[in-house]
Amino acid sequence: MNDLTIGIDIGGTSVRASVVDGRGSMLDTLRAATPPTAGALEHCLDRLVAELRDRWAVRAVGLAIAGFLSPDCQTVRFAPHLAWREAAVPAEMSARIGLPVFAEHDANSAALAELHFGAAARGHNTLVMALGTGIGAGMLMGGEIYRGSFGVAPEFGHIVVVPDGRPCDCGKRGCLERYCSGTGLVDTAVELLAREDARHSVLAAESMADPGSLTGRRVAAAAADGDPIALAAFASLARWLGQGMAMIADVFDPDLIVIAGGLGTASGLYLDEAREHYAQVVTGAGHRQLARIRATQLGESAGVIGAAQMARLRLASRSAQAEPALSAAEVK
Repeated sequence: MNDLTIGIDIGGTSVRASVVDGRGSMLDTLRAATPPTAGALEHCLDRLVAELRDRWAVRAVGLAIAGFLSPDCQTVRFAPHLAWREAAVPAEMSARIGLPVFAEHDANSAALAELHFGAAARGHNTLVMALGTGIGAGMLMGGEIYRGSFGVAPEFGHIVVVPDGRPCDCGKRGCLERYCSGTGLVDTAVELLAREDARHSVLAAESMADPGSLTGRRVAAAAADGDPIALAAFASLARWLGQGMAMIADVFDPDLIVIAGGLGTASGLYLDEAREHYAQVVTGAGHRQLARIRATQLGESAGVIGAAQMARLRLASRSAQAEPALSAAEVK
């Protein structure tokens, strides 16, 4: 039986499409820059699918979208870095390409991938936090995605950890993602470069020569090389991440937290310290069970793999519902 599906992770800067099999293995991958208009984005998606279909027999397409979806995942209501607004993306794309198309929030897709193929396989009530340009989060309750009453849960990246802190695009100040995302990491490094003794920092010299070179990946690479400013930036990230996880645990009480996203692959630079801070500041510290905190096993591929798996599962569910009930004679 053909179990191949296409997963597409649609981010604010890039689109990544892969053919994925039923074991979560990516067999073929294409990338493109994210177009600025809805029409151009839709044309980009259709083109990527067409190119992959030329090489593989696929059954369905899953979209991992960074934005707010309706509870039934049929409408993209709002995506801050994409052009869609109240758009029936799956149905319209399905009509264009002639394949079933399903949509899911990108963090939920990552959570689904980690559940089936990665670090969340043994979790019951699990939180997956994707640390990238911002922070996305997916909650699995009893192995099922929790969406909230209106389909937008959870937005843990926008809980306030620093009153009157850094301004956030959401309109608030001091949001968790302003301190624990790739963007927040760069902001912390910039602040440290401005006020700390940076004479022994390669990162400082590079930043002075080319201010645009300072990215989350570059800070991570410098920290891995022992750069003092980069290490201090990650220490700050670890503290705020521990604080954020403790606040979330006070409400959700998960048994497992998985740190995913682009920064999830650099977890060796901060995760132990984040665990320690979480254990110290969570309510009832020393008198309650703590969540296991693990790093992603799928890295930045989780969104693509999860979107493909979501499409596979929903297609199977649709097929099961469409099968006619057996008559008594047929049962005998």
